[in-house]
Amino acid sequence: MGDQRETSASNLGEERGDGDRTRSWYNGSSMYETFDHTADLGLRVAADDLPSLMVEAARGLTAMLLDDPSTIQPRETATFTVAGGEPDYLLLDWLNELLFHYDTTGWVGVEFEVVLADEQLRATVKGESVDLQRHGLAHEVKAITYHQLSVKETPTGWTGELIVDI
Repeated sequence: MGDQRETSASNLGEERGDGDRTRSWYNGSSMYETFDHTADLGLRVAADDLPSLMVEAARGLTAMLLDDPSTIQPRETATFTVAGGEPDYLLLDWLNELLFHYDTTGWVGVEFEVVLADEQLRATVKGESVDLQRHGLAHEVKAITYHQLSVKETPTGWTGELIVDI
């Protein structure tokens, strides 16, 4: 499955030259990266195709919520359906749906399967309820915002970027 790495705990949140702290995950051409933005937090994603971009964005959201997403086990399955046409608004609505589910149930996903068809995103997500004794919280994400919301098709795949309110 290509080169796969997740930044280890020792270099997670490493300082970049501009003073920003980042967290990233990389698998071949798919990736997510979080970045500081004033009093908020940004998410930048890239993937070969649009469904994979939605998966990477969901992984990025999980990394924003928890110190170590690898501690989440795929114990339970949830399904989600999100209607939408434009890719940028679909990304926003998808992440808002995941955030709403987390806020109302305490459940967070770790494995994501996304299908886009008929102007809908359908996802099967595996995860579990957050247990504060096993899962450290990273940020209290209040909302996914429209600020810097962007999803673009590129010659090599898809990229996306957005800011979350923390």
